[in-house]
Amino acid sequence: MANYRTAYAFAREMHPKTEKADIQYGTSGFRTRANKLGYVMYRMGLLAVLRARYKNATIGAMITASHNPEHDNGVKLVDPHGELLEQSWEEWATKFANVGDDQLEAIIAEIIKEYNIPMTERVHIYVGKDTRPSSPSLAKSLMDGVLALGGKPVDFGIVTTPQLHYFVACKNTKQEYGVATEEGYYNKLITAFLKLRNNGYTKGNYVNRIFYDGANGVGAKKIKPFIERLGQTLKIEMYNDEGIGTGKLNHLCGADFVKSQLSFPNGVPPEQNVRCASVDGDADRVVYYFIDENGQFHLLDGDRIATLVAGYLKDLLSDIGLDFNLGLVQTAYANGASTEYITKQLNVPVACVSTGVKHLHSKALDYEIGVYFEANGHGTVIFKKSVKDKIKTILDNENSSETQKEAAKRLLILINLINETVGDAISDLLLVETILLAKGWDVKDWESMYTELPNRLLKVTVQDRYSITTKDASRICVTPEGLQAEIDALVAKYNKGRSFVRPSGTEDCVRIYAEAETREDADKLAVEVAKKVYEMAGGIGDIPEIITQ
Repeated sequence: MANYRTAYAFAREMHPKTEKADIQYGTSGFRTRANKLGYVMYRMGLLAVLRARYKNATIGAMITASHNPEHDNGVKLVDPHGELLEQSWEEWATKFANVGDDQLEAIIAEIIKEYNIPMTERVHIYVGKDTRPSSPSLAKSLMDGVLALGGKPVDFGIVTTPQLHYFVACKNTKQEYGVATEEGYYNKLITAFLKLRNNGYTKGNYVNRIFYDGANGVGAKKIKPFIERLGQTLKIEMYNDEGIGTGKLNHLCGADFVKSQLSFPNGVPPEQNVRCASVDGDADRVVYYFIDENGQFHLLDGDRIATLVAGYLKDLLSDIGLDFNLGLVQTAYANGASTEYITKQLNVPVACVSTGVKHLHSKALDYEIGVYFEANGHGTVIFKKSVKDKIKTILDNENSSETQKEAAKRLLILINLINETVGDAISDLLLVETILLAKGWDVKDWESMYTELPNRLLKVTVQDRYSITTKDASRICVTPEGLQAEIDALVAKYNKGRSFVRPSGTEDCVRIYAEAETREDADKLAVEVAKKVYEMAGGIGDIPEIITQ
């Protein structure tokens, strides 16, 4: 079996370090230009094997750059239960990526000694990739690293990020969570969805028709089995399904484009009051939107999905007669109106954490039922095993009423529709459609739950994004010194104003969020804060402005 000295020698020969600049394992793993990642992928293959041996479990490695342009790529490791890599090991990932070739042998030996890692087990590493032209060669580099340390790579080919998380969870639960194949994934979600629609496909204002924007990526490929097998139960009309290498991945389309530009993506017809949904390049985010009879664009993002899901869960739990600790996790990007609605109308506690799904997922585990969504549409629901067991007792109890049993049965099926391992655009879309049907709602009914404060997202390209540091879940800027005071002064000018800035975890820029009572004020505040960031944090390129559609 290969050892770490063999791995070191192979690295120098086939995968030498080509970049001088350091790269950091961020909220979404490593992400940069694809031509800079070959040696990084090899080293992540090595680290995946070490992590798998340490955990005595299968580990995943997903090659994707999500919503980034097609010329970028990246990699993130998936831990045994389908969750993101443990935070303490992110530091090891950064070290592995940045040491010189002559230090690689030493750092492998260091981590083996630190964790007393046995080097004899033949561990499996599940590998998935998105549709980028660079993904096959980068996957080869990663699998070279797996093989060099005696691991066994299992290549799932082109899959969504949530599918790979699902596969890893299935494998490590010995198929208790599901069957670790694409067909197993489709069967689990489709079976649950059809059971939840067995009373009909339309109700009240709900119409079973939706426009789907696949972002010209893997989400377009993997929705097709659902379109074929759901048939008339949900009529999905697909757009943006261009092939690999066209350069159109995420270009003027996808969830990130719709969320940031507040407009229809290329290719999707703006038909009045028709539900539209866009996923991102690796299909772990989804946002809804529509255009009304006056030509006005309306966005229903992760905040709207979170409130819809939390409200529906509360209704089911009320019917079942069980009182669980239900909580909702948001980031600072959550619209202030959504937070107020959840806490005051739904009476559900809300926690605010730093941006990055790993932070939301971790906090959601503090609740018996944890709902988490970022405003960008990335989120899911986590149920503790004790919750599932208690719900099952309702079905087995002869004293339970028919209302209790029906609600308990429905919730157990609903749990099977949810990908608890990570945010899953397709699973979340089916969840939203299930709830809208149950309520008999169209998009206008959904939107009417609360009136959102107008908000705007901007980004500023800077010389060094890490010159911006924050605290309090990114809501307060610490450096550059004096910037937070300038932001506070700008916010004070606007009624219901709120704004914060943070360094991007995926791009060389600083992200700006602003909200206010009116659209005009939100846009003005965003631009003013962006200009202040440009001035005080080393902005480069064009000074940011609002682009009117």
